[in-house]
Amino acid sequence: MAKKILLSGIQPSGKPHIGNYFGMMKQMVDFQDDYDVYAFIVDYHALKSVQDAKSMKGNIIAVLLDFLAIGLDPKKALLYKQSDISEHTELAWIFDTITTMPYLMRAHAFKDAEAKNKEIDVGSFNYPMLMAADILLYDPDIIPVGADQKQHIEIARDTAEKFNRIYGDTFKLPEAMIMKEVAVVPGTDGRKMSKSYNNTIPLFAEYEEIKKCVMSIVTDSGEGIPKNVYAIHNLLRPASELLPLYESKIGKYKELKELLIEDLEKFIAPLRERRKEFEKDIPKALTILKAGGEKAKKIASAKMEEVRGKIGVNVY
Repeated sequence: MAKKILLSGIQPSGKPHIGNYFGMMKQMVDFQDDYDVYAFIVDYHALKSVQDAKSMKGNIIAVLLDFLAIGLDPKKALLYKQSDISEHTELAWIFDTITTMPYLMRAHAFKDAEAKNKEIDVGSFNYPMLMAADILLYDPDIIPVGADQKQHIEIARDTAEKFNRIYGDTFKLPEAMIMKEVAVVPGTDGRKMSKSYNNTIPLFAEYEEIKKCVMSIVTDSGEGIPKNVYAIHNLLRPASELLPLYESKIGKYKELKELLIEDLEKFIAPLRERRKEFEKDIPKALTILKAGGEKAKKIASAKMEEVRGKIGVNVY
């Protein structure tokens, strides 16, 4: 019996943080024995924020090393980058033709940008359609996402349903996988951990950087247990173990932060060293990415042949 497909991607737009890891990356590693995992580098999406060739190339290689360092096994998982497969952008255009502007104006990212009176580029407005293509091309069953990304899966499902209704059954409807305990990982300022908020703890941080980040975590002097420190610590230790420890150190924020620093170092150090090993042979890592792209291209190409047949452009 064929395994179900689990798919997700990461933008090469900066260093990954522990929120990225626990919210999505970890699931891809944990499930690679039970699912066919498709892990891809979402470089065309990143063009919205990275518009320098040297930076983009460096970021793509960085994400590749990140994937390998966390334990993604190219013998078990398909590792590729979006730009190697032109079918992503081709399918996005086809989806554009069946999608209305009012529908896309409901997207959270668009509404947020509009509320801030930002000048919105077409790529930001159209972002959900390319993401729908990224997903639906491979007929995945499961998409691990953070709670704030659930709408993107809903949009992909809506798009699949609309295409299927117009042209006949073509696309599978994927399900979002949201790990409740890490649905929203708090940042050092208490908001959602995000590179845009500059409130992250980098996934491969050196010890001094970990220390600096943890010591900057916002605490409320009226709290018995500092909720932000606890929430991050809870990613590393179960509540049954952590709660008694925090209750025994009520009000001792510095001690609790020092404990979190040590636990983060224990968790991050092996990943950090593993990444440094992969960094020694970047050509080998790129060979893995290229081979994955060739496999993914075959799958995407077959799906696009089916789509072209359904919309009537195959006339030869």
